[in-house]
Amino acid sequence: MYIEFNDIGRLIGKGGIKIRALQDESNAKINIDRQSVNSEGQTAVRLIGTREAQQQAKSLIEELFTDKNNAPQSNKMYQSNKMCQSNKMDTAEPMQKMEDESASKPENEEIDFSTFDWTKVNEDYEKQQKERWAALPSMIKNFYKEDPAVASMSKERVAAIRRSNNNIEVKHVFDNEETSELTIPNPVETFEQAFKDYPDILQEIQKQGFTNPSPIQCQAWPILLSGQDLIGIAQTGTVIPREERPGPNVLVMAPTRELALQIEKEVAKYSYHGIKAVCVYGGGSRKAQIDIVTKGVQIVIATPGRLNDLVQANILNVTGVTYLILDEADRMLDMGFEPQIRKTLLGVRPDRQTVMTSATWPQGVRRLAQSYMKNPLQVFVGSLDLAAVHTVLQRIYLIDEDEKTDMMHQFFREMGPQDKVIIFFGKKAKVDDVSSDLAIANIDCQSIHGDREQQDREQALEDLKTGTVQILLATDVASRGIDIEDITHVLNYDFPRDIEEYVHRVGRTGRAGRTGESITFMTRKDWSHAKQLINILEEASQEIPEELYKMAERYDAWKEKKGSDRFDGRSNRRSYGSTDNSKRNSNRW
Repeated sequence: MYIEFNDIGRLIGKGGIKIRALQDESNAKINIDRQSVNSEGQTAVRLIGTREAQQQAKSLIEELFTDKNNAPQSNKMYQSNKMCQSNKMDTAEPMQKMEDESASKPENEEIDFSTFDWTKVNEDYEKQQKERWAALPSMIKNFYKEDPAVASMSKERVAAIRRSNNNIEVKHVFDNEETSELTIPNPVETFEQAFKDYPDILQEIQKQGFTNPSPIQCQAWPILLSGQDLIGIAQTGTVIPREERPGPNVLVMAPTRELALQIEKEVAKYSYHGIKAVCVYGGGSRKAQIDIVTKGVQIVIATPGRLNDLVQANILNVTGVTYLILDEADRMLDMGFEPQIRKTLLGVRPDRQTVMTSATWPQGVRRLAQSYMKNPLQVFVGSLDLAAVHTVLQRIYLIDEDEKTDMMHQFFREMGPQDKVIIFFGKKAKVDDVSSDLAIANIDCQSIHGDREQQDREQALEDLKTGTVQILLATDVASRGIDIEDITHVLNYDFPRDIEEYVHRVGRTGRAGRTGESITFMTRKDWSHAKQLINILEEASQEIPEELYKMAERYDAWKEKKGSDRFDGRSNRRSYGSTDNSKRNSNRW
């Protein structure tokens, strides 16, 4: 296929994040051949993979540029998706009336907006929306019956419980007249206090061996059961018979296949009145997923791209969704999925209950919450500032690039029989190279990255989980959502592209009450991350090499010098090493 030359940057995305996301979603390799240009000046994009993967990649790329081409332009008539939604209850497809209704109109004719009655348009839209959603049955969201012991808690007792559970804080995100009248439920200390009126649910929880709610659960359950929208920040009417409902009641959106599959496995542990769940994601068999969805399911767990594909094809009806979860919302936005999320949510009833989880609280996530949540309560554990988990011992080694392999093998020699490690690399090719080297050295390992077939990725995770292998080589596709409780170590062979990914990598160990250890190799080229890394280490009371402080100082001095050189019209190309030749720290494990 071919794309406009000016669209290459949009396809690649900042730091290559968009093209990587498209490859992960489609399971196809996407190569941009800048040397191959057709007669119209368009650049060739070559898709490599199975026929299904190629078709999925092509659809995702076309959708990417369709979104761009549908954006409003100055002095051109533009009709928003809100104004143009279909009245059909089983679809939320945007319509572009402009071209269809006016075929005889000159292509570039401008509209005089001074005579355009926007008030009338907005009134018509509001009326249309009310009629559309009024056809749906009313829904019950508040199922909470507060335990007397919880209801009678004093303010001091409530504060003490929150403080003892990793310093939980709860607040309304957006202050308005409605939130001022809403009360924040008291936390619970046991599952019995939350679910005493629902013995079937309580029994399923007990069957899984859970004894007490986690810190975020003790505050989240009362909020969720009372029907309020929730944003969780942590280091994670007439009743219609189920068979007559138009689609799923619960929709969970996750950024990656691995996380979506992990959620599906967790849901499968609970057997409750025959409720069925399905996971739909790019790279899996679209036909098989369609077959399951069309037979009727109550819970759909999906990645945004495949979900949007099925909704737009009228295969999956989301109008009946009453409970929406956006898991790892910050990662979904980082991967460029905001258009797919917004397009899908056009078809979900506005009075739904919405839950959003995020490891961080950036402006993009805040904007999404403001658009799609109603008076949400925010529950966060610890601090809103970026922080690594405190159950992990973080070790930093400042070394030369050519020392990394020897130090990695030294770590292998010191591994115990029960140890498990995920080793993170910056490039997929490096994962493959190291995997081959370890195979030659008779060291068992598995690997996972975006170019591997989905079944191979799943097998790699299963082998690490069962102990078939102790070593998993990975790119950042495994930095979030991989929940293997007994990973003892994380080794950052290459420092990640940003400090947020460092936090998520470290979070793969020290889980479920266990302790863990992270080992990070830093070289001279990583000096731009030194200052932020120091903040993370200080917050977690970790040992900080003296050389790391010096590295941060040298980088700040270089930035200041570079800034002053711009005013002199000179470029500064000095490398990290040329600013200071002090002896590096020989920190070893």
